[in-house]
Amino acid sequence: MLVFAIVFIASFLLYGGGEQGAGRNITRANQVRPWLFLFPALAALGLYLAYPVFATLWLSVTDRSAGGAFVGLANYKQMAREPKFWEAMRNNMLWLIVVPAASTAVGLLAAQLTDRIKWGNIAKSLIFMPMAISFVGAAVIWKLVYDTRPAGKDQIGVLNAIWLQFDGGVSSLIFLKLVPALLLALFAAFLGWLAIQAVRPLVKAEIGHRPTPWWFVPLRVAFAIFAAWLIWLSLGAIVALFMAAPPYGEPQTWLTIPFWNSFFLMAVLIWIQTGFAMVILSAALRGIPEETIEAAVIDGANPFQIFFKIKVPQIMGTIVVVWTTITIVVLKVFDIVFAMTNGQWQTQVLANYMYDKLFRANDWGVGSASAMVIMLLVTPILAWNVYNARKETR
Repeated sequence: MLVFAIVFIASFLLYGGGEQGAGRNITRANQVRPWLFLFPALAALGLYLAYPVFATLWLSVTDRSAGGAFVGLANYKQMAREPKFWEAMRNNMLWLIVVPAASTAVGLLAAQLTDRIKWGNIAKSLIFMPMAISFVGAAVIWKLVYDTRPAGKDQIGVLNAIWLQFDGGVSSLIFLKLVPALLLALFAAFLGWLAIQAVRPLVKAEIGHRPTPWWFVPLRVAFAIFAAWLIWLSLGAIVALFMAAPPYGEPQTWLTIPFWNSFFLMAVLIWIQTGFAMVILSAALRGIPEETIEAAVIDGANPFQIFFKIKVPQIMGTIVVVWTTITIVVLKVFDIVFAMTNGQWQTQVLANYMYDKLFRANDWGVGSASAMVIMLLVTPILAWNVYNARKETR
């Protein structure tokens, strides 16, 4: 009422009274009133979101050491010439492939299994508990798990204590070669299934399926090519796994092993985000109509067919939202890398690279340029997430 009165009085002073003036005043008050209610939120968003974006963009095209002189794309060119930037890009892409997929898959599996046991609520609480821990706290915990002591001394790191139990015998063959090879093969099979789903609408017109928009065709083809490349890498990793000769009996400094140390860091974020994925997907599974499941049981479907062909397709929108939400978290990951390796031993990521440039090298131009790269990578995924969330509510 106060907002309406202010708008009405302002309109009265501008347009005068009378029957016609009063009608115009009420109309204009009704038009302006929603914007006055939205103004505080819009002002806050502009101050804390829009302004930093434009300020960072300006810093990325200026040289602070030269009094803020405009230098165009010089900072971006300098950033592109640095090997550490490309190392960060490569690691971020690796994180994007592994963490959202693993977190969503494990969360979906946990949601399905915990709903089928009596003490499922207790299990869900235990799985969700890491979400209450800060990223830095989780990094410290897992740094102790990966801790290494000299050979001949007691290992306080859980992973090294387990590693020293392997001696190259049958158990080593099973747990260090066969099981990882099976996981890689399953990952390659999953990628193959995704690639088939991506290209199927392009090569086969399904009944009742809407035609694929023209702009979506290159995206599907690019994803299929990318999936094929990952499958090739996975098969190559299986071969390399059986040809490798692990150093049995020697404690390993896990966080200094190139390439694999990135996976040890990813395990921390997967451990945290699995609880988030489990809670959201568990709610989606509970929302599936029982009639569809009962019909599948009557038709003779087994539990695996019910899960993959009945349940998963019905919650695919929720799975995509969870996947993209975790993807945004991955693109901004900083705390875990900073606390555990600080980007050393080829574990650099974009956010940590940005921090190094801004606050260690005091290079605000390149640091701001890397921040803009992160924003550009996050924006399309965020837009896709919002689109799917709105689609889910309709």
